[in-house]
Amino acid sequence: MKRISWIYLVGLVGLIAVGILTIHSGAIAVAEEISHTESETIPVVPSRVLSAAERSLIVGNTQFAFNLYRILRQEESNLFFFPYSISMALAMVYAGSHGKTEEQLASALRFEFALHDLPRVFGALHSRLIGRGGDFQLRLANSLWWQEGYALRQAYLKTLRKRFGATVESLDFLAMPEKSRATINTWVSRETKKKIKGLLPEGSITSLTRLVLANAITFSATWEHQFGEISTSEDYFHLLNGRRVIVPMMEQITSFPYAETREVQAVELPYIGEQFSMIVLLPARGQFEDFASSLTADRVAAILEHLSTKMVQVYMPRFEFRSSFELADTLAELDMKDAFILGRANFRGMTLDREFFLEDVHHQTIVSVDENGTFATAGTAAEMVWPDVPTVRLNRPFIFLIRNIETNSILFIGQMKDSSEG
Repeated sequence: MKRISWIYLVGLVGLIAVGILTIHSGAIAVAEEISHTESETIPVVPSRVLSAAERSLIVGNTQFAFNLYRILRQEESNLFFFPYSISMALAMVYAGSHGKTEEQLASALRFEFALHDLPRVFGALHSRLIGRGGDFQLRLANSLWWQEGYALRQAYLKTLRKRFGATVESLDFLAMPEKSRATINTWVSRETKKKIKGLLPEGSITSLTRLVLANAITFSATWEHQFGEISTSEDYFHLLNGRRVIVPMMEQITSFPYAETREVQAVELPYIGEQFSMIVLLPARGQFEDFASSLTADRVAAILEHLSTKMVQVYMPRFEFRSSFELADTLAELDMKDAFILGRANFRGMTLDREFFLEDVHHQTIVSVDENGTFATAGTAAEMVWPDVPTVRLNRPFIFLIRNIETNSILFIGQMKDSSEG
């Protein structure tokens, strides 16, 4: 598993995630060529009560997110990934799976739906999440790239276009694998405003590649209560090995949802618009590894239930990093194995080709967060005395989540263990 580091912290938060799935085959079946098919735009729907199916999908997505986190965190120091993006990309794969492959995908991803129902429910949930306001933007683009002349089922392509808003284009992987790789990387770069370049490394696309599924997500939002630059000063960040490094530490005293137990302090930092927030979890000193290794969806839900609004003094380091993963081995640990094995993978819902298997899942993210300006209220607050105000001092390893408040969907999960890696 590979990782690169990058991040930029501001009161304006910018998050970018990209997922790529490459599918290989040992044979070509000739069919009518589809050179380019536009996606059907997923509409943004007004607020309404979540359906039982949507609630079930959210629960499953959250369980999958923390199952994935507990594996990824073992090999990473700083970590940031977008489980919702991974779930959606694999949902597009699931829509074309059959047999034991279908069963393993559903089990690993915690999908509690019949195969034909999931795309509809995922599309309905996604229509709630995407959108753009004056102070936030969440945009997701899906695409499918397939070997020209290759036989893909029209029903499958229709599902991707209608339920996932995917564009469909053909490339000649067989004759021009490197040119095809460059084309997909250019799409990724364009969709992420040139923040992610060269996602697919040299050699990742070969003459055996038959299909690539890609999604690119960009999210940006502004803190509802911004950190004033006047309050930022140098402070120590304490690493797990006892070392300490100097970091720019932001500070403010504001009314935030807050909870505290013997194991963890939790504070919720909302973004303008009341649609998204960052949940910061600060394990008790010396307990980070024990807390992180046992973090589950149920445990986070219990913490969130105990949040209550009060004045809180928050110290938060300005940090930046990028994470990059190849997830095939990680997903296999969640018992999603057959999809990656030639001769055992069953994607008959996509194609009649029996020699069709998932080669890898590439996932890369960038998170960007900082104070975003100087405000007199922040400077004034820094000089005031607040008796009995709890302090959340993020000067040691912590975990952070970004969620959609209306649906309680966890979109991003990250951990900061070493601020010197930015």
